Amino acid sequence: MSAPARRGVAVFGTTLEAMSAAGEAVDEAGFDAVWTSELYNRSATVTLAAIAPRTSRAQIGSGIIYGVGRSPLMLAAEARDLDELSGGRFILGVGNGTRRMISDWHGLDGDAPALRMEELVPLVRQVWNLAEAPIDHEGRFYKLKLRALDESAGVPERQVPIYTAGVGPRMIESAGRVADGLLAHTMCAPRYLEDIALPAVEKGAARTGRDPGEVAIATYALACASADAEQARREAAGMIAFYGTVKSYATVFEHCGFGAEAAAIQETFAQRDLKAMVGAVSEPMIDEFAAAGTPQEVDAKLRRYDGVVDEVVLSVPSFQVSDERVAENLALLTRECAP
Repeated sequence: MSAPARRGVAVFGTTLEAMSAAGEAVDEAGFDAVWTSELYNRSATVTLAAIAPRTSRAQIGSGIIYGVGRSPLMLAAEARDLDELSGGRFILGVGNGTRRMISDWHGLDGDAPALRMEELVPLVRQVWNLAEAPIDHEGRFYKLKLRALDESAGVPERQVPIYTAGVGPRMIESAGRVADGLLAHTMCAPRYLEDIALPAVEKGAARTGRDPGEVAIATYALACASADAEQARREAAGMIAFYGTVKSYATVFEHCGFGAEAAAIQETFAQRDLKAMVGAVSEPMIDEFAAAGTPQEVDAKLRRYDGVVDEVVLSVPSFQVSDERVAENLALLTRECAP
């Protein structure tokens, strides 16, 4: 992998206009990519459709779009539309969410999320290239019988790259097996990436006879800038505490030597003591999992990812942070931390 790492920004905002304007600013500042995600209140595809015409050079990526909430057919159709809208700049970042999100939010089978992803990604590619061959697939998670109706379903001008999301080793391995890239979670610090993520990608690639060097490595990074460095660090601590409440990320904290702190976060969260929960995040945890401080300090800390990943995507904290402060932080990072 080349150094320095490419830089992208995950844009957040309270409205589509705010996110579109943020994406435009990121593009104009010279960042390599604009990313956005979805939850239960936003669609990544609609947001990116708003961002695409206001950007001209940066790639635009879904980081992530829920694969479990869409059929392979609709996922492929949306991706082709976004690639056309952006003039061939789209990256399809797709993920499952946690097992509980799969079952509770989408009403689907939450078992074997890695196998689900490994079935989905090849199907999306087959739909893109439907003119080459009809599809007759009946698998564990997806059933699809489809053939091209006319020449309008021709081979696309390019193969849209697919990045899959992952935190645990087995989910990360899926990227090595079937994807064009890995999009790692915000809590995947450089140490975890080097010790766990990169070997998992290599293992997955070996499993399917692929060259691991062909799998791009991108990661979100928690970035928080302020003229008041301590304010930035406190906000970063809040976001780390938020992620610490999710049991799926326990292995990341354990590997990096913060198992005791993660246990304290879980305990105080169970008591609904948010102040104590954030207080359980130690100073070394902030240094491990965030680039926080003045804009100059953030820029320097982001260099930890150089030589480790191909792209680092700046993601601002939002837990217990006002909408105005989220926008301020995003604007500051955009001005001061461009590559």
